[in-house]
Amino acid sequence: MKESPPDTATSLTTGALARRLGVSPTTLRSWDRRYGIGPAVRTDGRHRRWTPRDIAVLEAMCRLTSAGVPPAEAARAAKESASPGAVPQRAPETPTRSRAAGTLPLGDVRQECRGLARAAVRLDAPAVEEQLTAAVETHGLAVAWQEVMVPTLHAVGRKWASSGDRYVEVEHLLSWHMSTALRRWTRPPVRHGDVLGPGPVVLACVPGEQHTLALEALNAGLGELRLPTRMLGAAVPVEALTAAVDRLGPAAVVLWAQARSTASLPLARHLAGAQWGVKGARRRPVVMLGGPGWLGRPGPGMLRPTVFEDALDTLAALYAPERPTTPG
Repeated sequence: MKESPPDTATSLTTGALARRLGVSPTTLRSWDRRYGIGPAVRTDGRHRRWTPRDIAVLEAMCRLTSAGVPPAEAARAAKESASPGAVPQRAPETPTRSRAAGTLPLGDVRQECRGLARAAVRLDAPAVEEQLTAAVETHGLAVAWQEVMVPTLHAVGRKWASSGDRYVEVEHLLSWHMSTALRRWTRPPVRHGDVLGPGPVVLACVPGEQHTLALEALNAGLGELRLPTRMLGAAVPVEALTAAVDRLGPAAVVLWAQARSTASLPLARHLAGAQWGVKGARRRPVVMLGGPGWLGRPGPGMLRPTVFEDALDTLAALYAPERPTTPG
């Protein structure tokens, strides 16, 4: 009986390996052709069989590309790391920003966005989790949200919009892990009595609106500043939102609308007109409109910050000791 080549008994076909790594068979063949990361065993001169050593190289390749390393550099490092006696190497340093074309339309973004996008497209949940954790630890919550998470999520959304129903699963996985990361970095709620000044900031999506990530990021950012918040989440009915405002007497109400179809100026005006307190010293909440649904729909006297830091700074200023109380 003819002996099998070394490692054949434990080797994988291209299809099986692609499923294991979360990439397509075409990607594996492309990496073989472009970077020389190919199988050690080819049966009948044609069929690929990937040995444990081949698999280790490709796993390293996936980890490095998920970290934002360009594929050519990742291939060199992956092959070196699998060489006998090789010392594990740190990922090669990469530019802070990248304009290179990729699977998703990212444009001029931080290099971390490319790594996060690659991991998301592969549905590589561990890599997505690692990338998000590293981004927050390295840059802080505000920068990680605005310059890493948001551009990547927008790129997935654009790809979804241009590809029919494809990439829906990518957006869902990415959104889930972003929400997890934001919750992990959110401090326990601050009691109203522990902070001088008006009531808490109420954060709510308008009725019919399910997108909560931006509010989760803002809630986490306000928590870092030790300011009181009340997160009401997605699709809050008008009656429930009005009741919460009446009960809490908030300093501000942040209303998120992702689409024009959900943005309701009558609701925003109604909340802006709410008042409480003794006669002659009544207070009203500041109403902040967030999300693209409010574009082109100005609300007189309502705040419309354009970037995350502006929203944080504006809300934090409501609790500044020197801020005078303005009668309603």
